[in-house]
Formats: sequence, structure tokens, C-alpha cells
Amino acid sequence: MRFYQATRFLFPRNYQLRIFSICFGAVHLPIVVFCLTELALARWDWRLFVPLLVATLVGTGSAIGALRGLLAPVSHATGLLQALQRGEPVPPVPTGGEDLVGDLLTSVARASAETRARVERLADAAEKDVLTGLRNRRGFMDAIAPLLREDRNSVVAMLDLDHFKAINDRHGHDEGDRVLIAFANRLRTEMRRSDLPARWGGEEFAVLLPDATLDEATEIVERLRASLHRDQIGRLGGAALTFSCGLAIVRDYASLAPAMRRADQALYAAKHAGRDRVSSHG
Repeated sequence: MRFYQATRFLFPRNYQLRIFSICFGAVHLPIVVFCLTELALARWDWRLFVPLLVATLVGTGSAIGALRGLLAPVSHATGLLQALQRGEPVPPVPTGGEDLVGDLLTSVARASAETRARVERLADAAEKDVLTGLRNRRGFMDAIAPLLREDRNSVVAMLDLDHFKAINDRHGHDEGDRVLIAFANRLRTEMRRSDLPARWGGEEFAVLLPDATLDEATEIVERLRASLHRDQIGRLGGAALTFSCGLAIVRDYASLAPAMRRADQALYAAKHAGRDRVSSHG
């Protein structure tokens, strides 16, 4: 590091030119010594000077070209690290040999892989519900945005587990968590593969059913409701755990917020009508 710091006055913004200038001086040292010797002896031998000058110039060009090639992996690794710092995707890192440059490229590849994995974990943590593994609100909104760019008929569903607070009060939060996980798994298996379920908060869930009419969405959610009666995930006072649901049509992303408000209104209508039912709001 001392030599590096001491030579910073040579091209302080260009490391490659600093190396080239040092090599240039080292390659020209023989011809400089020759010239000084000839001047000290008060003579000049052109037959020695010309071949020495040509050899020096050829050696200088060859050394600069070789150094440029040897420094290319360092420049490439620097560019990859800068891209990684900016958060840009890093292309595959070339493999080096068992030397200093190879160690540098290996370190860059390892840093790239670890950073990419860390970013993916953070993205999952930001967009997924830790308990159920479903998307959370943010993940739900991000995932459905591409699906609602075009004018297409879809349905948004808001589902709420009936009397869920009583499960926590009577059986504890561990049982409540188990029920939430089981219901999330039921959403994955009973809904269509194209549907996007999410945990909206607490015991409330949201589902987008792309390319579906209200009748089709009602049939799908009714099938889910019937499955809870057949294969119960929890019981409360001897009865099977149920849910209430509100449905509303959504045609594009701009109409999503009003559609979710209408779905909420339909959900509350289902609650007030006695729970364990599906209500819709066009």
C-alpha cells in the first residue's frame, strides 16, 4: 500500500495509466543509461543506438498491450462490483486461475451470489406473510398490477374467518396460528392456479380471480366454503370453522381500490346476514 500511495501523483484518476507510466520508465531505463554513458564518454555510436531504440519501442508497445490484457479482468471485476452496488443484475462472472486475479473474480462471484440471495430474502420478507407463506398486502398489490393493466373482467374476493377471535380466546394463539396456516393451505389447493390469494391482515384474506365473472367466482368460493364443512380445519363450540366472503368485479388497476371497497361492503353484508356465506357487489 505504501508504494501505491506514494505513486498516486501519477495519473491519480487512472490506475492503468499509472502502471503504464511506471513500466514505460522501466523499459526506457537502458536507453537512458546508454545515452548518458555516451555523453559522458563524449562519443556517439549510432550503430548501437538505433537497434537499442527500436528494441525499446517494440518492448514498450508489447508491454503496454500485455499489461492492458492482464488488467482487463480487474477492470471487469470493478465494473461488476459497481453494478452490484447500484443494485443492477450482475452477469455471470468469468472464472479466473489460481492467482490474485482469480481470487478477485471468485470473491466478486461470491459477493454477487450472496447479495442476490440476500435481496431475494428481503423481497420475500417484504412481500410475504411470515406465518402463512401467502403474499401480504404489498405482495398482493405488486403481483396483481401486471394482471390488471388491460381491460379484462376479474373478481376480487375479501374473506374473513367467522368468530376467529373466540379461537384465540378459548384455545390460545398457537391454535389460532394453526388455523390460519391451514386456511391458507386450503386457499392454495381449492382456488384455481391462476388465482392470487393473500393474507390481508389478521384473519382476513384477499383473492384476485382473473378472467372470472361474478357467477364463476361465486362458484369457486362456494366450493372452498363447502370444503371447510367436509374437511374441518378448526371447530368452535362444536361447529366447523367457517368464513364469510364479499365479491366485486374489477376491470383494471385504476378500478381496484373502489372494487375492494365494494368487496368489503359485500363482506360486511354477509356477516350481518348470518355469516358462513358469500355475498357479491357488482
